[in-house]
Amino acid sequence: MAAADDTTAALTAAGDGDGGSEGFEAVKSRKSQKRKRAAAEAEMETDAAAAPKRPHFPPLSGDGLTGGAVEMRKIPVPPHRYTPLKENWLKIFTPIVENLQLQVRFNLKTRNVEIKTCKETQEIGALTKAADFVKAFILGFQVEDALALIRLDELFLETFDVTDVKPLKGDHLSRAVGRIAGKGGKTKFTIENVTKTRIVLADTKIHILGSFQNIKMARTAICNLILGSPPSKVYGNIRAVASRAAERF
Repeated sequence: MAAADDTTAALTAAGDGDGGSEGFEAVKSRKSQKRKRAAAEAEMETDAAAAPKRPHFPPLSGDGLTGGAVEMRKIPVPPHRYTPLKENWLKIFTPIVENLQLQVRFNLKTRNVEIKTCKETQEIGALTKAADFVKAFILGFQVEDALALIRLDELFLETFDVTDVKPLKGDHLSRAVGRIAGKGGKTKFTIENVTKTRIVLADTKIHILGSFQNIKMARTAICNLILGSPPSKVYGNIRAVASRAAERF
């Protein structure tokens, strides 16, 4: 017992001699650590709030996007469309100038409809819309139908020839065109109403105006008629496809 007391006394004296440099450190409480974390997070939030805002750039006009350069489109007019163009010029001229802020004229020497941009043009795609509108009218569509190309974005024009589907000649070609038109245009009108498109038959050329999906349906129906399918079968097919498309959307 006396030896144990001597050892404890020696250890205590050694600790006092070092000045307590190797003594125990005080443990920090969890509450103080939480307070420091909350203070650090608050500082980070204030730093983020004080960060500089993103630069704001005003939208450029069509004239600014093109760098001030004037763009022009020319649409050739075939002789058989001169009279309709003259009669409907005001209906064509008004939406192009007033709505799309473009300049348009009919060049009597070159027989082209010329459309060009100006400083007032706001939309960069206005020139393409106007060119498609005029082209649709030249192909034979009504002004009211062609006007949809200006008002709506997802409308397209598609053109193909009867002989692209099947190389027909003579009376066979005439009968194929007759099957597409139907008696008094009945078949063509039915396809237009079911597929929500507009179709123009110009000799052996077929022009279709509509959305991508609707053009696909109308083109399939017309191709089946060219290949010899009876109209009643084609009606049933396109009605089934149209009903499925309506249910899908």
